[in-house]
Amino acid sequence: MQQSPVPPEPPIYRRIADGLREAILSGELRDGDRLPGENALMTEYGIARATARQALSVLINEGLAVPRRGSGVYVRQFRPLRRHGSRRLSQRRWGRGQAIWDSDTVGRPYTVDEVVIDKEAAEEAVARVLDSTEVWVRRRRYSVDGRPVQLAVSHFPAALVEDTPIVRPDTGPGGVYARLSELGHTPAHFIEEVRARMPHPHETVSLDLPPGTPVIVVCRTAYTAEGRGVEVNEMVLDAAAYVLQYDFDS
Repeated sequence: MQQSPVPPEPPIYRRIADGLREAILSGELRDGDRLPGENALMTEYGIARATARQALSVLINEGLAVPRRGSGVYVRQFRPLRRHGSRRLSQRRWGRGQAIWDSDTVGRPYTVDEVVIDKEAAEEAVARVLDSTEVWVRRRRYSVDGRPVQLAVSHFPAALVEDTPIVRPDTGPGGVYARLSELGHTPAHFIEEVRARMPHPHETVSLDLPPGTPVIVVCRTAYTAEGRGVEVNEMVLDAAAYVLQYDFDS
């Protein structure tokens, strides 16, 4: 019986990367820990600098590590957020003054920054959904455990939200949906469209994304029970930071 040929041993840079990956996934190396640098790898394995750099690049390209200029390469092992579409948008949550983000983070600290609010001419697609040529736009960034995870841009019909907390940085308990409800335009139905793509340059910077990390784009439209569009929200998520959960009955 003829024996199967023995597969060739992986190249040294791949074996080094495999060992470092195992240390990360096992918890031996934790989020934020500095990986051995090129000089350390060269000394330990007797390899050239280019080979050490190649080993670290494998982990960077996998999203498990991130380089910091002048400092080194660090573990980027983030515990993903579980984003449950229907649970976070339930009126039982925001109607009681709870933030929908509390559903995603479950006690993990989160912050909102880079908040910019402007009145603008609506893009054609947004104007059609909201039946308004002018919109108030809320731009912001969300971070969890000190790490940026999402950018969001919400559009509202200008005449509907003029001079309300929706056009202020702090929208109050329950957020914009609670305020829309107080205006007599309670969100009753949501549609979310989800797609993936590579990030634009400004998204890479704002979300501090390692090279090669894709983003998830979620476009949500909120409608009243009468079918009026009251919000169009485009969210850009760090794909490595999220698990998207949707429940279905057969």
